[in-house]
Amino acid sequence: MNFYKVFLSLPFFLLISLLLTGQNPRIYLRKTVGLDYPDFDEGGTDFALDDINADGCLDLLSVGDHGSPGFNSSQHGIIVWFGDCQGNFQNYMNGQFGYGGIAVGDVNNDGLKDAGYGVHHNYSTTSFGDQLIEVVLGDGTGMNWTVWDEGLATNGEDWGMFGTAFADFNSDGYLDLVSVSFACCAGLHVYLNQTDGTWMQSFGFLNGNSSMLVRSFDINKDGYMDFVSGHQSGTAYFGDGTGSFICNDDGLPGAGNTSRVAIDIAYLNPEAVTGISFVNASGGISVYSWNNQALLWEDISGNLPSSGTYQMTQLCDMNSDGFADAMAFGNRNFSLWLGDGDGDWIQDANFMTSGSPGIGQAMRTGGDFDNNGYPDLVILAQELSGGWIQFDKNFLYVYFESTVADSLWIKSVFPVGSETLIPGSVRFIEWRSAVQPNVASTVKIEISAFGPDGPWWLVADNLPNNGKYQWTVPNYGSVESFLRITVLTDDGSASTVTPQAFIIAGEPTANPVAQAYPKIMMMPNPGKDVVFLSNSHLAENMIVRNVAGVVVFTDDNPASLLNTSSWASGIYYWTIKRKDGSISTGKWLKY
Repeated sequence: MNFYKVFLSLPFFLLISLLLTGQNPRIYLRKTVGLDYPDFDEGGTDFALDDINADGCLDLLSVGDHGSPGFNSSQHGIIVWFGDCQGNFQNYMNGQFGYGGIAVGDVNNDGLKDAGYGVHHNYSTTSFGDQLIEVVLGDGTGMNWTVWDEGLATNGEDWGMFGTAFADFNSDGYLDLVSVSFACCAGLHVYLNQTDGTWMQSFGFLNGNSSMLVRSFDINKDGYMDFVSGHQSGTAYFGDGTGSFICNDDGLPGAGNTSRVAIDIAYLNPEAVTGISFVNASGGISVYSWNNQALLWEDISGNLPSSGTYQMTQLCDMNSDGFADAMAFGNRNFSLWLGDGDGDWIQDANFMTSGSPGIGQAMRTGGDFDNNGYPDLVILAQELSGGWIQFDKNFLYVYFESTVADSLWIKSVFPVGSETLIPGSVRFIEWRSAVQPNVASTVKIEISAFGPDGPWWLVADNLPNNGKYQWTVPNYGSVESFLRITVLTDDGSASTVTPQAFIIAGEPTANPVAQAYPKIMMMPNPGKDVVFLSNSHLAENMIVRNVAGVVVFTDDNPASLLNTSSWASGIYYWTIKRKDGSISTGKWLKY
């Protein structure tokens, strides 16, 4: 395997920090096999880290920089570097267009991943690549694409588009699209998926400067998808579930006639508080958290560098401790600061890329190429190249976090609890897992609408262990929703349950579909004076206690209908001995 180890140059203050905290900085290893082609030109781009061919190994996707298609570069169209989970990549390209941003998701719900992109160079002579914004359907290989783009880029976008993201903005069960202008002046546009290959703008405007990035996220956890964008007209756009948006930048510093540079977004802590990062006007790093009570942004930049020469930021939990960490890159220098969710940051990894000046043109993290449980890192840096005559050229750096997985584990990334999800809408279940090298693995996802102890119903099984599953939220109406995610190998399994309850909006659930095996439950839950005991014929004995532990009901061979009219309002815990000798437990709420 061909790689370069990134040796860390630790300044004095970092050495002191390490002595005080006892932490060793993370080490990142550069991977190069299969990544030297195509060569890049200059200018910006964006990347997607996704398993486009569903083989369980993350791939790297782009539509290239200024050199795509074919300008001082071999780039063209949708560029895929297929990963093998071992640090090796293989390239494939299709199309004659480029210079922009890309998003990945299943837009027609056929189970195969598709792509959406905004580009400046819509130079194709066919329908594949002749628009500034397009969506194309994939066939599961990551190589072949079918145009699905009627109505996109039809609202005054006449210069170029760039950053692009998918999300179900109107909660109808299909992914929609947002795209931001290439620099000035094509604006910002949201298009709703009409489910038949046509799209309709629901929100948008022209003009204004752009730093060319956009990210979708549910900032305020109300179930309706929002987005943040590097655009002069505003940063944070809050959705109402219909495709309309209101900008709320209260608390953020003014951006003047420019846009927020290198915007990124993530949960900051296990309580799912949303944060954003960006490069501030002084070239330093700013992080702000969203206050969902005061409805404004609060500065938690703390001891991060307030000035510098950075061009890129990312916000991601790099050490898988539940807290987002801040990253920045600029002029060859990469730095990682570990966060605690409150604005205290500890300097961690720090290294430099090879060539000068090393201007950051793109940076992405969040994906785990080798399934060791820790996110990896992609950087595109502009350097001087050539001999006697020097010219600017971008170079790709892909770094793997160096920990070797020695045990099997899995962790939920989304949801983590306290979110509200809308039945029928599309969301992405996300996880991280550690699997020993060269060991095949799959993932099973189950859901409980009645608390962390189940009962559990199957969501999906035999999934590729790639960290993400596109999910249509079921109509389970519950404030006690939990997911159980299990990673399985031939030698064992490991499971995780959502740390806290999340909410599925709607009426309380009586009978969720797709049971994995017969369950005994008190329904409806919450309930009132009469409840139904499902599968009561399986029960040998039932005991119900209140929150004080006092038995309020006991019965051998309980009936299917229970009269609870004499019970006080509150929470009750039941235990049932089944006729097969097993024990079932649960919680029931009387209102």
